[in-house]
Amino acid sequence: MNFCAESTFRLWAGGMVVGLMLAGCHSDGDAGKAGAKGGGGNNQPVEVVIQSAGLQPWTDMLQALGTVKAHESVTVTAKVSETVDKVHFESGQWANRGAPLVTLTGQQQQAALAAADASAKEADSLYRRQSQLAAQQLIAKSMLDQQKATRDAAIAQVQQIRANLSDRVIRAPFSGLLGLRQVSPGTLVTPGTAIATLDDVSRVYVDFPVPETELANVAAGQSISGTTQAYPDRTFSGTVQTSAGRLDASSRAMTVRGDFANPDHALKPGMLVNVEVTRGTHDAIVVPELAVMQVGSQTFVWRVTPAGKAQKVEVEVGGRIPGKAMIRSGLNAGDRIVVDGVGKVKADAALKAVAAAAPAGTAQK
Repeated sequence: MNFCAESTFRLWAGGMVVGLMLAGCHSDGDAGKAGAKGGGGNNQPVEVVIQSAGLQPWTDMLQALGTVKAHESVTVTAKVSETVDKVHFESGQWANRGAPLVTLTGQQQQAALAAADASAKEADSLYRRQSQLAAQQLIAKSMLDQQKATRDAAIAQVQQIRANLSDRVIRAPFSGLLGLRQVSPGTLVTPGTAIATLDDVSRVYVDFPVPETELANVAAGQSISGTTQAYPDRTFSGTVQTSAGRLDASSRAMTVRGDFANPDHALKPGMLVNVEVTRGTHDAIVVPELAVMQVGSQTFVWRVTPAGKAQKVEVEVGGRIPGKAMIRSGLNAGDRIVVDGVGKVKADAALKAVAAAAPAGTAQK
């Protein structure tokens, strides 16, 4: 009985081993097929859009952010301490040169002027009478000279009082746009009290920084253009007028001043302007902007080798416009580069050129 049981167990165990071996062989075969299939997938070329880099006309543009400044600008103030009698303007009004803006009270000065004028007339009359007497040698010439000095002093006193009265009429020093009115009739003003701002905005300046490396490319008379957020669809035209005499030690940039015509007063002092300085047109290698990759401090493109493999080439970008980049160095005219699908490319990867995708919304024919 024990011998039979042992034989049965041995037969059952041997059958299990054979079954497991057959199952393992079947699994290994399936794995091999799957591995072969997967390995073939890894060797497939990457489908990308390829384009030849060529020379195109390129206009060099220096871009900077500038600030609008009025052609002439001043804060109107009083020269004397006095009470405001009349205000002759409203906020935001255009004022011509010499137009009265504010009149200060001056009754005391008016009375002093009347008295000084009367004294001057009396001194002049007495001088005339003494001149006649001196001609007849009835008085000494020294008395005539003394009376002449008295008359001249009286006339000078009248002129001084009139000058003080003129300081009580505050006038526009130049034509310009007045800001917000800061005083009213009855306001006591002192020297330095702000009455209003006055800006000549018929022409405006735009001051913008230019890096030290670009100074050789900017000169007086160059054409410049500017855009603002307030008027995004409008371009303002101007010229480079002058530049500061020194660079800023911290930024290593020089302030350049542009001159812009502003007949409709659209540009206001303090506005931010995107300035572009035109520096001439020349032939350069221009590629689609999507072809240029930026990883950290490295800028590169994928060049296609004669064998159809991807090669990473570092480039120097000389300028950008929407959708395009000018390559200053790193590429030659005629080089074939990847312009679409760059995110799928790796070094030495096999590449397959495909047609560019049609723009969204293009009608199917």
